[in-house]
Amino acid sequence: MKIRRAQKPLVAAVVFSIIELVPAGCGNGTATSTGASPTPAASPSGAVSAIAAQLPGSVKAKGALTVAADATYAPNEFIGTDGHTVVGLDADLAKALGQVLGLNVSVINATFATIIPGLASGKYDLGMSSFTDTKEREKTVDFVTYFVAGTSFYVKSDGGPDISSLADLCGRTVAAEQGTTQQADAQAQAAKCESAGKPGMTVQVFNDQNAVNLALSSGRAQVAMADSPVAAYQVKQSNGTFTVSGSPYGTAPYGIAIPKDSGMAEPVLAAVKQVMSDGTYTKILGRWGVQGGAISDPAINAAVS
Repeated sequence: MKIRRAQKPLVAAVVFSIIELVPAGCGNGTATSTGASPTPAASPSGAVSAIAAQLPGSVKAKGALTVAADATYAPNEFIGTDGHTVVGLDADLAKALGQVLGLNVSVINATFATIIPGLASGKYDLGMSSFTDTKEREKTVDFVTYFVAGTSFYVKSDGGPDISSLADLCGRTVAAEQGTTQQADAQAQAAKCESAGKPGMTVQVFNDQNAVNLALSSGRAQVAMADSPVAAYQVKQSNGTFTVSGSPYGTAPYGIAIPKDSGMAEPVLAAVKQVMSDGTYTKILGRWGVQGGAISDPAINAAVS
């Protein structure tokens, strides 16, 4: 998962990077450059006054939220058919939360590894990009949980290795996105392979998930790793070129990343509970086919590890 994330017109290209699979995939490097066009602002007409009243004064005065997402992680966040709008699970949920909070919402495409630093600097108000809520990250940002996912391996259907656990990666070349749980897990496993005297493992780290997919499709990597819904989506869009290998591991909560001690965690939590109770949450997950990751007990800083 993205310690992340996880994680883009629908076209079938020879190279099945998520970026080339829009509306089911992710935008390409040009269309999804950092800071690309935001989603249209969500109308605040559905505000719940008791929840909006919890917002810090500075946020109320601004009347808007800037939400950062790495739009290479379909179906969670990717570039839509217009070539610049961020769409997906997280974008839809961000706009729904904005409705409840009475705030306009702009979802901005940003490189994953830059989002948490951008929260700390005040560049973004929230990060919604398939972030795994971890104890280490909670030292820097607060999280409100809203989903669960694991990590999956995926390989080429024709001749790809059989991978059912991290231990099976010894002797393989593995691709992962920078800053993700997958990168951390792969690098830790590489060290274990070496210390156990097993065949060496090469970990290729890329700036976004599109490049991970390209490495796999081009044969530079034998195994790719991503959050389970993202891997499943990419496999589905590959028309048989890729297949998931083994079962997901390491299921953990996704969290909305919030600047530490900003006063935003409580109102965001209340807004998440509201969209869950009024049915909006279920509709959004159904729209993107990720109902399996639904939760009913969102919480602040609920990392499991």
